[in-house]
Amino acid sequence: MIEPIFENAFVTHSYGFRPRRGCKDALREVEKLLRAGYTHVVDADIKAYFDNIPHEQLMADIGQYIADGRVLELIGSFLKQDVLEDMRLWTPEKGSPQGAVISPLIANLYLHPVDVAMAAAGLEMIRYADDLVVLCRSEAEAQMALDLLRKLTMERGLALHPDKTKLVNVSIPGKSFDFLGYHFERGTRWPRSKSMKKLKETIRSKTKRSNGMSLEEIIDEVNGTLRGWFEYFKHSYKWTFPIVDKWVRRRIRSILRKRIRLHGISRGYDHYHWPNAFFRDHGLFSLVDAHAALLRSSSR
Repeated sequence: MIEPIFENAFVTHSYGFRPRRGCKDALREVEKLLRAGYTHVVDADIKAYFDNIPHEQLMADIGQYIADGRVLELIGSFLKQDVLEDMRLWTPEKGSPQGAVISPLIANLYLHPVDVAMAAAGLEMIRYADDLVVLCRSEAEAQMALDLLRKLTMERGLALHPDKTKLVNVSIPGKSFDFLGYHFERGTRWPRSKSMKKLKETIRSKTKRSNGMSLEEIIDEVNGTLRGWFEYFKHSYKWTFPIVDKWVRRRIRSILRKRIRLHGISRGYDHYHWPNAFFRDHGLFSLVDAHAALLRSSSR
């Protein structure tokens, strides 16, 4: 009910948890600015954002848009919900409970004044909840943007993480930044290391050598993960996909080795025993093939 009230005020460079907006829109905007010469990046991290939103200031912000006392009381009850931790019950004095239905909206509202001030300063900030970057044309502008962002967050009772906030000139070889699961470097992007680690952990859980399911069932399980992952990371640097495909096939070959009483992970002549065509014939989703199909469709 209250979302449309705030949506009328929110700025265009805020993309998180908003109707008809998402990660891909934010990533497209970052790509557009990088291509336009905005190569100096403020890679910022708000320290424990959801845990540190001050309740009093937040309720004052909400009160500027909503006058109904019953609604304000309901929102306050979300914020003051008791927390059970280590068999001890306590009431939070700050922060927004992650998982509460109201939290994404609150997160955007509390940073709205920061959005407005950065836009008024003529700065290109792209924000997805508490994940944000500011793209600038020069080092001086990037330093000014960082100083302003630090000042604005302090005024909100927040702080930028000293170790995770940095200035990056991506026109210099080897310089990079991460944003929304992607790693940006050398004029392109690919999944950041944490994104790759998460994918591999999921695939490992579905391809244990002791897996008792049939090959078809295993491939079906793996395909679900690969298709979802590709949908988000399909605009990665092209060499991302053969590396992942090779690793997935190796995981499944190790299962097949065990079933014919061979020990250890896939190696040696396994590639000839179960060639790539074998997996294609059994319906294993290929990231390389999917990416090639994407390029063909986009060139038409």
